[in-house]
Amino acid sequence: MNSAIAHQPPEFLRCGRYTFDASVPRVIGILNVTPDSFSDGGRFLDVERAVAHALRMHAEGADVIDVGGESTRPGAAEVPADEELRRILPVVEGIVAADVAVSVDTSKPEVMRAALAAGASMINDVRALRAPGAVEAVARTQAGICLMHMQGEPRTMQHAPFYLDVSAEVREFLLRRAQACIDAGVDRDRILIDPGIGFGKDLAQNLALLNALPDLACAGFPVLVGWSRKSSLARIIGRQTGDRLAASIGAALAAVAQGAAWVRVHDVRETVDALAVWCAARAGRLTARRLAATDAAAPDRTVHPDIDTRSFP
Repeated sequence: MNSAIAHQPPEFLRCGRYTFDASVPRVIGILNVTPDSFSDGGRFLDVERAVAHALRMHAEGADVIDVGGESTRPGAAEVPADEELRRILPVVEGIVAADVAVSVDTSKPEVMRAALAAGASMINDVRALRAPGAVEAVARTQAGICLMHMQGEPRTMQHAPFYLDVSAEVREFLLRRAQACIDAGVDRDRILIDPGIGFGKDLAQNLALLNALPDLACAGFPVLVGWSRKSSLARIIGRQTGDRLAASIGAALAAVAQGAAWVRVHDVRETVDALAVWCAARAGRLTARRLAATDAAAPDRTVHPDIDTRSFP
């Protein structure tokens, strides 16, 4: 049997000098420093404003800040590596200086190496480290890795995506990529897998993946789901324009209920609050993190290096 399938998910996710308990829901805050991202493109081109937003998301409960310098929305064109680095490196350095865990959303090995040298703790790759040299760029570090499934390329991925069995095909792809990382020397407890909602999938395929998430969550790796503000949510709620906040929160709760260990979101405070209620209702009690947050004398909720022992929420 493939060794990537034969293990239970690790108890912790290691991301550089940060370690997160993988048994409780975690939140990644999205920070796009691009002019053309689908939701927040152009809002955070200024470095100081971008870093301030990152620190605000962390204060609101984000465990990791995911910085992207190249849009991967449907129809997006590729950005040269030097431009991507110009956008992200000052922001990564500013967030790292505040002792906050940073992920960089990139598929380019040269960007990965530079981001990790600047202090990034995770690489989030929509192409699952398939570019030549990408696995090697990350394998010898201690950084966390998020491997995502995408059918096609951003420019064309939503042009009639087709699968015989979307859940089985996505699962097989992700486990194959995870095994490629393990074969290159990456420890299992550094790997997240992401089914890639909206990346080469139509609404029915997205919903099929959500329905099959419990099976993926039992495949040996913690699962990340990113459905925040995406157009498929607009189709579900029947409004193509306007606020998708409530729909995004509903998507995050549905993903966690189906077994996702991490959610990647734009609206951190609202998502953290909703997850707090969901987790408290499920456990029948407030857990340590929420009790600390309500105690005015408690220390701040910063994730410190080496190990994060907080329970969510």
